[in-house]
Amino acid sequence: MTWAALALLCAATPTLTPRAAFLGTPERSAPQLSPDASLLAYLAVDRNQVSQLVVRPLSGTDAQAKVLTQEPRRSLRRFAWAEDSRTLLVLQDEDGDENFHLAAIDALDGNRRELTPFAGVRVDLLATNPKVPDQVLVTMNQRDRKAFDVLRLTLSTGALTLDTRNPGDVTAWVVDPAFQVRGAVATLRSGATEVRVREGPKAPWRALVSAGVEEELGVVGFGFEGKSVFLTSSLLSDTTRVLDKVLSTGAERTVARHPTSDVREVVFHPSRFVVQAVRVEEDGKPVWQYVDGVRGDFEAIGAQAPGLLSLLSRDRADQVWTVAIARDDAPPRFFLWERAAKRLSPLFSAYPALDGVTLAPLEPVTVTARDGLKLPAFLARPPGEGPGPFPLVVQVHGGPWSRDEWGFAPQTQWLASRGYAVLRVNYRGSTGFGKRHLNAGNKQWGKAMQDDLADGAAWAVAQGIADRERIAILGQSYGGYAALVGATTGDYRCAVDLVGPANLFTLLASVPPYWDAMKKMFLKRIGDPVADQALLRAASPAFAADRIVKPLLIGQGLNDPRVKRAESDQMVKALGAAGRGVTYVMYPDEGHGLVRAENRLDFAARTEAFLSECLGGRAEPLPASGVIEGSSAQVTVVRAQGPR
Repeated sequence: MTWAALALLCAATPTLTPRAAFLGTPERSAPQLSPDASLLAYLAVDRNQVSQLVVRPLSGTDAQAKVLTQEPRRSLRRFAWAEDSRTLLVLQDEDGDENFHLAAIDALDGNRRELTPFAGVRVDLLATNPKVPDQVLVTMNQRDRKAFDVLRLTLSTGALTLDTRNPGDVTAWVVDPAFQVRGAVATLRSGATEVRVREGPKAPWRALVSAGVEEELGVVGFGFEGKSVFLTSSLLSDTTRVLDKVLSTGAERTVARHPTSDVREVVFHPSRFVVQAVRVEEDGKPVWQYVDGVRGDFEAIGAQAPGLLSLLSRDRADQVWTVAIARDDAPPRFFLWERAAKRLSPLFSAYPALDGVTLAPLEPVTVTARDGLKLPAFLARPPGEGPGPFPLVVQVHGGPWSRDEWGFAPQTQWLASRGYAVLRVNYRGSTGFGKRHLNAGNKQWGKAMQDDLADGAAWAVAQGIADRERIAILGQSYGGYAALVGATTGDYRCAVDLVGPANLFTLLASVPPYWDAMKKMFLKRIGDPVADQALLRAASPAFAADRIVKPLLIGQGLNDPRVKRAESDQMVKALGAAGRGVTYVMYPDEGHGLVRAENRLDFAARTEAFLSECLGGRAEPLPASGVIEGSSAQVTVVRAQGPR
């Protein structure tokens, strides 16, 4: 269905906006300037709902746009400009296996060259430098699947040479202004984090600072001339700050901090090598703190286009930017900002079919957990439908070391449009609210972390927002795990799990090889299969299938490298053995989540129908065939034996 047809359908059925308007592939997104500001590259959806890479002259029009890729089924999501302002670097995996390979595409003639055609190897871009436009630094685990080395790639020849060998424990590399690898972030055997530096590419490494597993520590980048390094650190603070640490003396100064919010995003100037702004949170909403040189621009842009500003790209002269403006009740919009003229020009909207559709505001709220911990949360109510009570969906974020944030959330808006209130709780273990909140989740999978979600639902009932008898839990990854655990309790009427782990023993035994260095951190925060055997068994829903008597929908990607298909398979097998029912949908061309639009819409359609039957909300019907056209869904239905 084209976006024009979607828009017409939206206008024809104002009370039920098509799910594709929310959950289809964004029409256009990710505008990136070439370093010389002559070209603009972005992602644009084709007639098959697959995102392709497109380029046009910056001063031109969309009619001059040239499509550079022909991805057959899986949307392109990652690309970057090389410093020659002609080469575009694209990363793509195979059916969700996350083994990204790198290709170079000539923006002028469309010629494509595969640069890392290595099976089972993952490649990531690390850095470019305008002084060396023909080179790119990449990380790759070809030598050892558990460790990423740094390689220097020459674009003109395709030659790859080893730059820095990984000793086995480094999880991130940092490049200095001279385009040399001089920083590393390592995870030690204890689970602690260590930042290492060296004076030059041949010099020995030394530890600069370390922090235990309960702390947050990372590197933003080297300062000008490489004499200091900017860190993100929770040492001597509850919240994560930005520090500037001098390498020769160890002296440090605080660049930015907030008393109740971790620093969430850092704007770092790519050639001056200074922190310019940081994003924090106040009263549940993101705000910018200004450090160096962008306040006037950010405020001028905000006056013309209110919302949360994100700086997406800038030219080498730092005179032209592309920016995104996000709001909770409107789809993201993209603009061109010309600094000298202070001119903001619209580029496009990510979801034009939602233009003019009334969306739900995302209200910051606070839930008090049963032990008194304050839980930041967000609430969306069905737009235009009175005060409630409504059927409620508790939507659980993944990670779990992540968080829900204020802004446009397509799945939340889709659920609200179906008549549900949606509650998103930043349960203990979520990031962004200081290390006390984060570490309160240690070894609390299935325990206090799960109680926080139930306490959120109880809060919504007490506030008159939710109907106690019509509450569902839904999530992906850790959120899917929480949905499975929720299905074993009496807190919810039904549950929807997408790629959620069911058995914490097999989860920990099957993480991707390149997560090996982080395994100790997982054992500290989740539990040790030997020392904490009873805890992990009690927290694994696969061992509690006999307690699941409410409706359950499970989705899984066959090629998921993080939560492997065995997690869902064993959950379904345990349910069958216990005489419990479940609908299980496998997508053989997906990984950790659903990238293909047809699969995403297929699972959404099944979720819609499932929630409608369970909670009574509205649903856009599935096609008569029972499957979204083009989806790879393989459906297994296990019938319950006995009463539900």
